[in-house]
Amino acid sequence: MFYLISFYLFIYNVIMIFIFILMFNFKIIKIFEWSILSFMSMKINFIIYIDWMSVLFINVIFLISSMVVLYSIEYMKMDLNIKYFMYLILIFLSSMILMIISPNMISILVGWDGLGLSSYCLVIFYQNKKSNVSGMVTILSNRIGDICILLMISLMLYKNSWNFLFIINVNGFLLFLIILCSLTKSAQIPFSSWLPMAMSAPTPVSSLVHSSTLVTAGVYMLIRFSHLINMNFMFFLMLISSFTMFMAGMSANFEFDLKKIIALSTLSQLGLMIYSISLNLQMLAFFHLLTHAMFKSLLFLCSGIIIHNFFNHQDIRYMCFSNFNMMFIMMVFHISSFSLCGIPFLSGFYSKDLIIDMYNMSNYSFIFIGIFYMSMFLTVSYTTRLSFYLIVKINNSNCYVNFNLNNMMNYSILILFIMSIIYGSMLNWLMFMSLNKVFLTLKIKLLILLIMLLGILNGLIFFKNCYMMSFFLIKFYNSMFMFPLLLKKNKVNLLKLSNFLLIIQELGWLELLFFKKIINSLMLMMIIKNYMNIFYIILFITILLMLIVYL
Repeated sequence: MFYLISFYLFIYNVIMIFIFILMFNFKIIKIFEWSILSFMSMKINFIIYIDWMSVLFINVIFLISSMVVLYSIEYMKMDLNIKYFMYLILIFLSSMILMIISPNMISILVGWDGLGLSSYCLVIFYQNKKSNVSGMVTILSNRIGDICILLMISLMLYKNSWNFLFIINVNGFLLFLIILCSLTKSAQIPFSSWLPMAMSAPTPVSSLVHSSTLVTAGVYMLIRFSHLINMNFMFFLMLISSFTMFMAGMSANFEFDLKKIIALSTLSQLGLMIYSISLNLQMLAFFHLLTHAMFKSLLFLCSGIIIHNFFNHQDIRYMCFSNFNMMFIMMVFHISSFSLCGIPFLSGFYSKDLIIDMYNMSNYSFIFIGIFYMSMFLTVSYTTRLSFYLIVKINNSNCYVNFNLNNMMNYSILILFIMSIIYGSMLNWLMFMSLNKVFLTLKIKLLILLIMLLGILNGLIFFKNCYMMSFFLIKFYNSMFMFPLLLKKNKVNLLKLSNFLLIIQELGWLELLFFKKIINSLMLMMIIKNYMNIFYIILFITILLMLIVYL
């Protein structure tokens, strides 16, 4: 059954490739509309909007989902609830596709809520305290985006339509809600804490949900709404995304959990995508979104095998000489890491190099330029540090490796490995070849190579001298600049405030002065109505008796 699911998803991926080629070459856009409810002048319609961008994104989702399902058959074969795990994956896919093809805010809300609930169920799949805490933080952070969509639905009521593709001008508060909704799903500052915590989910979930699909939903929504966002909000996006990139890069250099390092690299790349949107480079952001989905899902699948064969240890300090036992997996892992750094001519190079070149051609503050290049430097640094820990780390303790690699896991990793190498060049040759012309001096191009070399050197220094740093410094950067602690305090205060308002207003004065008054008035009206009915009956009987006596 699970093999059939993986096979059907792969077939759907192949079908989507042909549909994409057709729609992109002939510029075809299809809109399907069904009327669900009509109230006076308002109509609630279910609309499906299909263009080349949505088809290409769905194609990537189907490919990664097919490989993740094939990988999960072996990875979770000892789990008793694997059937429910597959059902949750399919529910998540359905919600994601509904969100992608919907230009209507009401149908987007359905897909958005489906994404949040299914991801919550997948995070708490392992029933333990850590997973439950992570799931609670995840769903509370994502509920902010759900509230923003509900407010957008109410604010768009005066437009007499909930279809954002047909709206030209919107007010500032509606734009703020759009941006806030996207930032919560894409885990930008100050909502960054839930993404590393969500790594308590099974590794196939991290590969599919928390690297390539769920977290990119906010970026995709910003790309769709980008024609509405003005320059003031673009500057706000640039500010948030640049600090997110810097914070994620610094935290990843002090992290020892393998999955959390990859999660922080995802956070950094999400910041880069939103940074590109703030530069009005929406197509390049979408390009990087697709290439990132390929090599990041591959990174998570390889990390799952490494963790599985080290008896579920995720600390990179205990992983020694693993390259001798898993040569193929370590080769794939490091090549996908190089793709993350933008090494020529891997998949990530084509998108990252274009974004960097277009940024170098623009005129922005030296502060943003410094943060941007510092984020690049930190990306190369934590990738080099992780590679040194996995390759040349010599551990004085005994290392026990449970070498077990199934062919099904090999096949899924091999296909994603091929795509992470050639997918960027394929997309670049297909549709991004003549997107922009780049005019840069040789010094600026060599500056990028110098930053990469300095990042490699810094990663080696962090690898050698990690035990000589102060405990407070490691704790500060490892805790993502104390943002989770601040949000924890604020969430507790917010829940206390909501409970206070519930007791004082809804269960107190509001109920006493409003709801009980209405109920008492309705009951009084019912009593008066009953008395009036009795009066009419008595009056009718009296008139009837008088007529009988008179006759």
